[in-house]
Amino acid sequence: MRKLEVIELGRMNSEEYKRSLKMPVTVILDDVRSLYNVGSVFRTSDAFRIEKIILCGITATPDNSLVEIHKTALGAEETVEWEYCSDCVSAVKDLKSKGYTAIAVEQVEDSIKLGDFKADRNSSYALVFGNEVKGVNQQVVDNCDISLEIPQYGTKHSLNVSVSAGIVIWEFAKQFH
Repeated sequence: MRKLEVIELGRMNSEEYKRSLKMPVTVILDDVRSLYNVGSVFRTSDAFRIEKIILCGITATPDNSLVEIHKTALGAEETVEWEYCSDCVSAVKDLKSKGYTAIAVEQVEDSIKLGDFKADRNSSYALVFGNEVKGVNQQVVDNCDISLEIPQYGTKHSLNVSVSAGIVIWEFAKQFH
C-alpha cells in the first residue's frame, strides 16, 4: 500500500472550511496553561469541524501566542472560530442561555461514562475541558448540566487535556456524522 499525498486527500481550503457546516459543539478550555495543548485542541477541532472554541481564564489566545500555539495547531487557529472569555462560568451560562447542554469532562460523582452517552443530533453541546493539574474548576462543574468521564484502566487517574479533548470530540463526531 502507498501513502497518499496531501493533494490526494481532497481537503477543503480555509475559505471552504469557514463556510462549511459545523458539528453543533463548542469547546471551552478552562485555565489550560500549555500553549501546545491549546494548539492541539485547535487542530483536533478543525479536523472534526467543531463550531467554536472559547478560551477562558489563563488560557492563551492565538493572537497573543501565535508561535507556540501555531506549532501544534498548524494553521487551525486561523480556521476554527474562537473567542476569549475571562470567566468560564460566564461562558457556560451564556451558552446554556442559548440552548446548549453544558458538559464538564471531569471525574465527578454521578458522571456518565463517555461510551454510555448518547448525543441528541438536534441539540448543541458545550464541552468544558480543564486545567492540566486541577481539571475543570468546581464552580464550572456546578454550572454544567452533566459530566462525562473517560474510563481509564491503568494506574494514572487522568489524561493530558488535549488527549481528552481528542477522545471526547471523536466520540461526538462518530455520533454526529
